[in-house]
Amino acid sequence: MSRRVGDLSPKQVDILAEFRERIEDILPDLPAQHDHYLLRWLRARSFNVQKAEAMLRKHLEFRKHMKADSIIADWRPPEVIERYVSGGMCGYDLEGSPIWYDVIGPLDPKGLLLSCTKQDFMRTKIRDTEMLRRECQKQTEKLGVNVEAITLIYDCEGLGLKHLWKPALEAYGEILTMFEENYPEGLKRVFLIKTPKLFPMAYNLVKQFLSEETRHKIIILGSNWQEVLLKHIDPEQLPVAYGGTLTDPDGDPRCRTMVREREGGSEINYGGTVPRSYYVQDNMVKVQYDNSVTISRGSAFTLEYDITTPSSILRWQFASDGADIGFGVFMRTQEGGGAQKVGDMLQVVPSERYNSHMVPEDRSLTCPEPGTCEYTLLRLLSEGRLIIMAGTERMEWHHTMCLMYLILSYSFRSSHYHDSILPN
Repeated sequence: MSRRVGDLSPKQVDILAEFRERIEDILPDLPAQHDHYLLRWLRARSFNVQKAEAMLRKHLEFRKHMKADSIIADWRPPEVIERYVSGGMCGYDLEGSPIWYDVIGPLDPKGLLLSCTKQDFMRTKIRDTEMLRRECQKQTEKLGVNVEAITLIYDCEGLGLKHLWKPALEAYGEILTMFEENYPEGLKRVFLIKTPKLFPMAYNLVKQFLSEETRHKIIILGSNWQEVLLKHIDPEQLPVAYGGTLTDPDGDPRCRTMVREREGGSEINYGGTVPRSYYVQDNMVKVQYDNSVTISRGSAFTLEYDITTPSSILRWQFASDGADIGFGVFMRTQEGGGAQKVGDMLQVVPSERYNSHMVPEDRSLTCPEPGTCEYTLLRLLSEGRLIIMAGTERMEWHHTMCLMYLILSYSFRSSHYHDSILPN
C-alpha cells in the first residue's frame, strides 16, 4: 500500500475519515482540503491521527505567524538574498513535478548571515516553498493528476569548509526542521550530484534534522549522474549544464536569465561571494544607552507592557555581541497581575534563536486586542554572563505604541567556540 488516494487499506480509510472529522473546524483555513493533502500529514505521523492533528494545528499557527498565504505577494527578500542565494526552479520532471536546484559551491553563508537576519533567510525559504506549492497546484490542474511534491537536485560541487561554519549549520538545521514540521511529503526525491570528499562529514552534521522518510528519498549519484537524471527528466526540461538540452533564450547553458510566467521567481541563481558593502556590522551606527541588566546563563530578561488600545503596534530592536540570543513575545492570559509562567501564556511571537550578534533585529507586530505583552530574552547557551545594555522608549500616536531597546554586549568567561575542523 502506498498510503495514497486509491491505495489505502480499510483501516487507513477509516483513519482518514476520522482525521477529517477531527479537523473540521480548521479545514477552511488550510491551503487545501482534499484527501491528497490530508494524507500527507497522516503519512508524516505514520497514520497516528492524534499526532497528525497536533502537527496540522501547529502548522496552521505557523502559517498565520509567518503570513504564508500572502508572503509571495506581500514580502520580498532583501536585495542581498535575491542576488547571492544560489538555487532556483527550472523545468519539470517526467511526472510533471517542479524541479528545484540548490547550488552549493557559489554560496557564501558567512557573507549572507552577516548581511541579513536569519529570520529573513527563513522567510525566503518559506516563500520559495509556498511558490513551489502553488506551482504543484498549477501542474495538478494542467495535467489532471495529483502533483504534490518536487524533485530536488543538490549540486554539491565546491562544497567546502566555508559551508560548515557553525552559525550557517545552525541556520540550515532550523530551516530543515521547519520543512519537516510544516511541509511534510513535499519532496519526491533528492538527487545529490558531484559530491566531494568532504560530503560525508557535511551530511553527518545535518542528517539529524531529517526524518527517516526524507532520508529514504535521498539518492547520492556517482560519475554517471547525468545519465540518471535523464531517466527522470526530459532533456528539454534539463539545463545543458546538467546534461540536458535546455538553455536560456540567449543560449546560456546554466539557465541564469530564463524568465517564466509564474509567481515568486524564475531562473537558477548561481550566487557568489557577498561584497562587504552588504555587511550590516560594517555599516552600523553606534548607539549609547544608559541602563544595563545582567542575565546569567539559563536565565531570562523580561519587559512587560500593557496594551490598552486595539491595533497598537509593538516594535523591538536589539543587537548582541559574541553570540545569539533567544527572543519571544507572549500575552498574559491570567487576570489580576499575578505571576504567570511563560508556558501558560498566549504565544504571540514564538521563541526563536536570533543571530543578533551578526545582524541587529528590527521587527514589529500589530496587537489585535488589549492585554499585557511580555518580551522575553533568554540566554540559553555558553558559559559566563550576558551583559545587556538596554534602553526603552515608549511613544503613542494614533493608537500606535512603539517600544525600542538595544542589547549591546555579552561578557563571557570561557565560552568561545573552538573546533579543529570547522572554521571560526
